[in-house]
Amino acid sequence: MLKKFLSWGLLPRVAMAIILGIACGLFFPDGLVRLFLTFNDLFSQFLGFIVPLLILGLIAPGIAELGKEAGKLLLFTVLLAYGFTLFAGLFTYGVAVLTYPWVLDTTATLTSFTQTAGLEAYFTLPIPAFMDVTSAIIFAFVLGLGMAFIQGDTLKKVMFDFRDIIYKTISAVIIPLLPLYIFGIFLNMTSAGQVAAVLAVFAKIIILIFMITLIVLLIQFGIAGAVSGQNPLKMLKTMLPAYLTALGTSSSAATIPVTYKQTQELGVREDIAGFTVPLCANIHMSGSTIKITACAMAIVLLTGGQLHFWQFAGFICMLGISIMAGPGVPGGAVMASLGVLQKMLGFNEEMLGLMIALYIAMDSFGTACNVTGDGAVSVIINKIYYKTK
Repeated sequence: MLKKFLSWGLLPRVAMAIILGIACGLFFPDGLVRLFLTFNDLFSQFLGFIVPLLILGLIAPGIAELGKEAGKLLLFTVLLAYGFTLFAGLFTYGVAVLTYPWVLDTTATLTSFTQTAGLEAYFTLPIPAFMDVTSAIIFAFVLGLGMAFIQGDTLKKVMFDFRDIIYKTISAVIIPLLPLYIFGIFLNMTSAGQVAAVLAVFAKIIILIFMITLIVLLIQFGIAGAVSGQNPLKMLKTMLPAYLTALGTSSSAATIPVTYKQTQELGVREDIAGFTVPLCANIHMSGSTIKITACAMAIVLLTGGQLHFWQFAGFICMLGISIMAGPGVPGGAVMASLGVLQKMLGFNEEMLGLMIALYIAMDSFGTACNVTGDGAVSVIINKIYYKTK
């Protein structure tokens, strides 16, 4: 039975964990709830320990892989992909500021949203991190940039092996245990009488994010159409197979062959598509940024916080870089963003858990937005590169 459950995709497992957490919270005795609170406390301690290592193991090798090769083509592609990602995050911030006051019930903030219902874990086991999040971010950038510009391969090989260890930790430890952690969160919220408000947030945010991704894609292809002289709507129709493939697989990497084929049908030369599509699968994260920004803003509001523009502008700028390192596993982008959420927005472990649950609940929408937008990036780069040659 357990093996069959683990064979399900991550989204069905998270959905089942939420349903069971709500159902069990209605009748579980306090002693049993405390048992799951103990597991959640241990898991959150482990998350706190692993977050700086995630930052170091994902961001540093990701920057190093960009390297110095490909010259202008690499620079143009990275800047354009990052620009699209920043725009998506800032646009989402603007939409959320305008709509959240009437979409979400911000007058009834969840004051105990991150607290237990008078229950505590049976015991705690502090697991101090090797370094704090700020140090990890700075060290990752210094290390990544250094590896990108030196000729030696020794340190790169070490860091790539370290990244493989982090990938394995995510896929073999964090992801399998994540549904149980989310079960504990919703079990606790149900016993605290908070679950109805949280589910209302889930439904409204998912609908809003889906609408934002469609608007952002229209804007991206509007720009690409203006640059290339093509009809943006026809371009989007051409990219529809890539969108649907990503919607089904929730994987940018798995969609690369389809994205590559459809991008060439937009008139992008084979050599340009062969460069931009695999690169953008790792660095163009408009859809992921939309999801993370919208979910983070909702959680901040519902815990009594304020949506300060400069705080979120800095968060979005750092987020756009951090999630470039998102590994090829479901929920990889949100895993890579945990340190930024923790450091820049003050998220604690339970808020991070809810963030992960919200993100995974709409993972396919963001991935579909990412890979479809890769077509727009490729069209623009194709036009710029052959115009400047």
